Amino acid sequence: MVEPLLFFLQTMAHRLKLYSLIFIRKRLFWFKQGDQNMCGRFVQFSSLRTLESVFPIDSAVDDIRASYNIAPTQEVLAIVHQNERRLEKFRWGLVPSWSKDLKSASRLINARSETASQKPSFRTAFKRRRCLIIADGFYEWQSEKGRKQPYFISLPTRQPFGFAGLWETWKPKDAPEIAPTYRSCTVLTTAASKSVESIHHRMPVILQPEAYNAWLDPDLQDVEQLNKMLQQHHIREMQYYPVSKMVNRAQNNSESCISPLAEN
Repeated sequence: MVEPLLFFLQTMAHRLKLYSLIFIRKRLFWFKQGDQNMCGRFVQFSSLRTLESVFPIDSAVDDIRASYNIAPTQEVLAIVHQNERRLEKFRWGLVPSWSKDLKSASRLINARSETASQKPSFRTAFKRRRCLIIADGFYEWQSEKGRKQPYFISLPTRQPFGFAGLWETWKPKDAPEIAPTYRSCTVLTTAASKSVESIHHRMPVILQPEAYNAWLDPDLQDVEQLNKMLQQHHIREMQYYPVSKMVNRAQNNSESCISPLAEN
């Protein structure tokens, strides 16, 4: 009786170890794909009229709502170029078309611009499916005396801007033809500029307006040229101020999220 029980326990221990290794390897794979260290919340509140005056938009979705605390997997606005430059809605957190499920959505919210063209999760989208993710600002947290203080970061002009992004579409393999497509995106990141490096060592790639059309152009698939664009045509001068820790909870989504701390 003892020997079969011992054999059973040894077999279960071996299987548990094997499953643990598989789980760790999967986690490491997704971790290496994205940039886990930054930009976990951002803000979109500009009206369609304002966006049309700033960005190359030929058509747009109808229902545009302000959001002051966008979290991973939530809807965001992004411009894509398919026959025309259209402002559309995507889920934040890229799901590659070959994914088995949606589990990667919350992990791939950012992609390192330095390596995105080489990573399996991003390299096809980098060549063929680029977008401008609309933002009016973003949050970053700085450790101060053992606590994390959130800061709101925006352009000095307070105008909306475009994160360099990538987008994908996904459907379950067994889904019927009429099933809706899951449309997702990720924000490209780079080393922080001097204007914000005291807050964090990374920042989103914020494209200069003169690079918008080229970045969106699906016919431009030269990886070297695209990488050079990311290095040479992004905005570096930003401003920031501390805000309330209410932004730590994604459920808090009001204009008071971006109020300077002294005013809260």
